[in-house]
Amino acid sequence: MQTATADEFADALTQLLTPIAEKDVQMKIGVPGETTPGERRVALVPETVARLTKAGHSLHVTAGAGDASGFPDPAFTEAGADVSSDASAIISSSEILIYVQSPGESAISAATSGAVLVALLDARTDPKGLQHLASAGLTGLAMELVPRIARAQRMDVLSSQASIAGYKSALIGANMLGKYLPMMMTAAGTVPPATVLVLGAGVAGLQAIATAKRLGSIVEAYDVRPVVKEQVESLGGIFIELPDAADAEAAGGYAREQTEEEQAAQRQLLADHVATADIVITTAAIPGRPAPKLVTADMVARMAAGSVIVDLAAETGGNCELTKAGEVVLTDNGVSIDGPVNVPSMVPNDASRLYSRNVAALLDLLLDDEGNVNLDFEDEILGAMCVTHNGEVRFKG
Repeated sequence: MQTATADEFADALTQLLTPIAEKDVQMKIGVPGETTPGERRVALVPETVARLTKAGHSLHVTAGAGDASGFPDPAFTEAGADVSSDASAIISSSEILIYVQSPGESAISAATSGAVLVALLDARTDPKGLQHLASAGLTGLAMELVPRIARAQRMDVLSSQASIAGYKSALIGANMLGKYLPMMMTAAGTVPPATVLVLGAGVAGLQAIATAKRLGSIVEAYDVRPVVKEQVESLGGIFIELPDAADAEAAGGYAREQTEEEQAAQRQLLADHVATADIVITTAAIPGRPAPKLVTADMVARMAAGSVIVDLAAETGGNCELTKAGEVVLTDNGVSIDGPVNVPSMVPNDASRLYSRNVAALLDLLLDDEGNVNLDFEDEILGAMCVTHNGEVRFKG
């Protein structure tokens, strides 16, 4: 039996550890920058760009695309991207276009037929947008449709961005509240801790609980899914339970829509807790449906002056009856109700990093060993995400 020399072993090990993707491949990937007003995130950050260029792909980024999120043009250039002020040329020449949010009709029309568009496409609520994608001949991959399975966790943009929204919601509430959150023992006396009530214990809710707890407040939480009780308590929160409640968990771990009877019992249970809370953070959402109304006007009327509601569901109608998306409402009894929109964009640097990593994980699946697009509809991830292809709308709702 022949024994390999040290040099031969080292060469073999190097070949084994070198990613297959590091071949001489050339997929032209464009990051034209966001067109949605107020959007501060960028779809790919320099660390991801460097990884893709190392794999042989050609990256093209519009000048200034990362400025609002703390990623200046030189960082993209150093990572190997071509940075150009001509967004139109990038759009029309790229084989894969990466956005955070759908770029709108003009950019879609300018793209080359057959190109792949990766973005949050609002597939459940924007059928006209999907039809426009199909008419332009683009293959649309909707990031919000990543299935909640173990193999897709690295691509789960809803979770990565919801975590940031939950974190930020606690800070928004703390900033608006005219009180300390933690208990403070001073020479002038002891200040009691504030009480934060979090409604909905999904990814955003759990992060809101964790953040509010770190800030020193007493945290209560409610969710229609009793299975999350252990998670809430592990973060130091107090779980509010509805006696004899049926489990309202639907496929994918989301909460299902409740019956009128269930909603009435829920409101009765929550009324007293809302009334005594200093901050109420609402996070309940049902994909593709209006946000459930958890906090009524009557509940708000019982809250103390100076109390705060931060409604993370404002963009889909709000969990509070009095919420107005993008506005802060001050009620007659002195309660401030904030309906922030696009909250992840308020933390644009880390939100961009996480989104970019989600996209990179998708590209690992989408691109084959030679660097070509391999759109396998039999794959449960790609099959679920692909909303348009070959001029047709594939998404059925």
